[in-house]
Amino acid sequence: MTAPVRVVLADDQPLVRAALRMVITDAPDLDVVGEAGTGAEAVRLVAELAPDVVVMDIRMPGTDGIRATRQITTGPGTTHVIVLTTFDEDEYVYGALRAGAAGFLVKDMALDDILAAIRVVASGDGLIAPSVTRRLIKEFAGRPAPAPPRPPVTGITDREREVLVLVGSGLSNTEIAAELSISVATAKTYLTRLLAKLDARDRVRLVILAYETGLVAPPG
Repeated sequence: MTAPVRVVLADDQPLVRAALRMVITDAPDLDVVGEAGTGAEAVRLVAELAPDVVVMDIRMPGTDGIRATRQITTGPGTTHVIVLTTFDEDEYVYGALRAGAAGFLVKDMALDDILAAIRVVASGDGLIAPSVTRRLIKEFAGRPAPAPPRPPVTGITDREREVLVLVGSGLSNTEIAAELSISVATAKTYLTRLLAKLDARDRVRLVILAYETGLVAPPG
């Protein structure tokens, strides 16, 4: 049997943490190993416990969720962060993903969907709530990057570049397979190669890279 996914919950509302902990504890493949009421506590717990996933609220006292996410994702570990919030405005989506979050979920999602998201992110993929996915891509593409433009993507094959463009356009593995007339398994293989070659933590990083390097043009 594979080891359970180790989860840290970071939210300044104890009732929210309690509800999430209760649901996660009932899932045999997930395990809550720590809880934090502030972003700073979350960063400390990640350093101590090296969890697989942090479920991170955005609005917390002191170090907020976006700053904590940035500190975790730029640190030495491989912990993935899911930002969970009641706020789904574009500025929070954009800020969370810029900070390195692998997923962005809203608190009114079904608990089963949140559990599924934890599993997806723990496997190295990225996930964004359906209510913000398409809007995110349009909004992200239309905003200037705060950093200087990145150099063109090199070191990948023409087919891998095609896959990267489709990932950046928001297509799923199934949709990529249909678009390129390949199997879903082959599409996943190309994605795995891209993650390794481009030193990307997850699918969300590939979306951002596709926009920042100009492979995918802003809509409109």
